[in-house]
Amino acid sequence: MVVGTVTAPRQSVADQIERVVRSRTGGRIRDLRVSVRGDRVVISGETSTFYDKQLASHAALQSVDSLLVQNDLVVA
Repeated sequence: MVVGTVTAPRQSVADQIERVVRSRTGGRIRDLRVSVRGDRVVISGETSTFYDKQLASHAALQSVDSLLVQNDLVVA
């Protein structure tokens, strides 16, 4: 699923991306939050592995066409 440019409401885009990230990471990200700020998607929350952080980045990048992805997930 590619969301593309932000023509849909920002919250709708963020919700779609959050669903994809949750699915691809198996729900292993705690307190997952996805928001759209200007021309970027910001992912935040906490996970126990760098691999899950990478999966989240790739899931978000594959879900958007023209937005930047800022991955603020904390690996702890």
